[in-house]
Amino acid sequence: MYGGLDVATGEIIPLVAAIIGLGVGAQLLAARFQVPSIIFLISAGLILGPLSGLLFGSRILSAATFGADALPAIVGLSVAIIVFEGAFHLRIDRIKEAPAATLRLVTVGAAIALVGTALTIRYALGQPWDLSFLIGALLVATGPTVVTPILQVVPVRDRVAAALETEGIINDVSAAIIAVVIFEVIILQGQAGVAFLRDFASRLGIGLLVGLVVAVIVYYLLRYVDLSPGNAPRNARLLTFAGALVAFAAADTIASEAGVAAVATAGLVLGNLDVPYEDEIEAFKGDVTLIVLSFVFIALAALLQIEDLIRLGGAGLVVVAVVIFVIRPLLVFVSARGDRFTRSEKLFISFVGPRGIIPASVATLFAVELQSHASELRAEAAELVGGGTTAGAVCGSAVTGEAAQLCAEAATFSSQAQILVGTVFLVIFATVALEGGFARYIAEYLDVIPMRVIIVGGGQVGRALAERLEDRGENVVIVEEEEEAIERARNEGYSVVWGDGTDTDVLREAGAANAKTVVAATGDDDANLLIAQLSSSKFDTDRVIARANNPDNVEAFEELGVRTISSAMATAWAMDNQIERPALAHWMTDVGRKGDVQEVEVSPDGELAGLTVEEIGPKLPDTCLIALVDRDGEVEVPDPDFRIEAGDRVTLLGKREAVREAMAMCNYE
Repeated sequence: MYGGLDVATGEIIPLVAAIIGLGVGAQLLAARFQVPSIIFLISAGLILGPLSGLLFGSRILSAATFGADALPAIVGLSVAIIVFEGAFHLRIDRIKEAPAATLRLVTVGAAIALVGTALTIRYALGQPWDLSFLIGALLVATGPTVVTPILQVVPVRDRVAAALETEGIINDVSAAIIAVVIFEVIILQGQAGVAFLRDFASRLGIGLLVGLVVAVIVYYLLRYVDLSPGNAPRNARLLTFAGALVAFAAADTIASEAGVAAVATAGLVLGNLDVPYEDEIEAFKGDVTLIVLSFVFIALAALLQIEDLIRLGGAGLVVVAVVIFVIRPLLVFVSARGDRFTRSEKLFISFVGPRGIIPASVATLFAVELQSHASELRAEAAELVGGGTTAGAVCGSAVTGEAAQLCAEAATFSSQAQILVGTVFLVIFATVALEGGFARYIAEYLDVIPMRVIIVGGGQVGRALAERLEDRGENVVIVEEEEEAIERARNEGYSVVWGDGTDTDVLREAGAANAKTVVAATGDDDANLLIAQLSSSKFDTDRVIARANNPDNVEAFEELGVRTISSAMATAWAMDNQIERPALAHWMTDVGRKGDVQEVEVSPDGELAGLTVEEIGPKLPDTCLIALVDRDGEVEVPDPDFRIEAGDRVTLLGKREAVREAMAMCNYE
């Protein structure tokens, strides 16, 4: 399965450098073309592995490149880093605050994926139950390494992104641990049930204990030990990274396969403690994980045997079809029942379930161990036969008795290794290619991408406005032409289009054709006026707002039908509020942090349509109220008997989360 050229030691260094270079190049190409990087990583691996073997007769990269013993160690440590990274980002508070549908996705949904995939493998490929459930466990994982790049290309609403990201992070960790458990069933199949349970419990307990001990030690050192004032952030990063590797190595040394549970425990504990330099640690781990992920994914794809995929035949395609078009939609619609996801959003979540690095790396690690176990069984058979028969030849000859049984077991393990890798990689290829390549088109067809708000001008005013809009889930794009402002805006995490906002093509590139609001916020009034006119005439934007830097230009702007905000008058209003209405001024300044004020339209199928304010009161969150209602341009403060109708625009005031919940009750889109 893993044969190839034996690369000399002197050739390993340039080969490793080439792999890392290809990995970085894949990340850059992914950012440029806005597709998941895994597509380019797999392509690079296939070129270095199977394709080079077809072209040159032997592979550039194979298992022999690093040595048979080194490969499991490399893959194992890589999995440890990736699992630790995912667990470190898994916040308990986020889980508690997640919608019910998100929690069901990682519990009920994961169970449906596990059982459904296992049943498909069992009956489509005719595999035994233990291998079927092993593959099913691995294919539960929809990791953030493949989901996040898709969400960067498809800026869906916050509730959809949060569900997909949380599902990916949790399933990455849980799938790896469950797979380890099932793998032990396969390897230890000769043990009695009680013996196996005892062995499994001890391994899991060792992993949890080692992970907890390492997390406590690392936390103590970070919190209470002086890590050198000049280099404390760097030392904190290195200490945390070393802690992850030590947790994995220590647990795996005490009991094989306990390392995954150890790093998951250490990452989860440390991620939820108030550790110093947390931002620096996260940034460092993210960069390291990207390098490791790129290296390992290219290496794993290079080890793949095309014959393993071909051997699956039509049954393999059936597995792929069932996983994508039956199991995934089923688990999403069951998990999201009764929640506030729209039907289109449920369909989009059903489509986005790509498998990534955890299934690939863990499957390869298991395959290597299965092949190693098969070799050990053949060696035992050769010893029984004697007569100088080699392990490779003994099972090809006519052997009987115990030797024949050992050969049969060896053949079973080898076959299972091929089925395991072939099925997992086939599903990875299919889900990444289909879902990564077509996610944006599907999102546009289902209309789950919120309409854009375009801010022309990435200065202080533009970025401050973008922060407030993004906080409430708007899809914001900044247009800017000055390199310094672009770099600052991108460093703060905003999507920026480079160009002149008065250019029609630049506005079109920013998405003006699909924008509900365009804000001209540059420091040039002439440019702001032109931007406003282009947005209205060329793109028929619903709402266009311009900033007037010179108060004398306000009247001229408004005469041309442009809604205008004067910088001078806005400052005067703010000062007046601080003098006459300090409590309100403080509340408005703090909007989006603790309190919030939002105006939303009530849709016909919203929970509030057709009810009086008195009837709505008990339905609203305790810390939220309806302050104003705008009906056909007439704004009033509603009394208890005022009946809310579809199309009304209601102003909600209250605590941030309560207002967000009330917005959903209005069926806010």
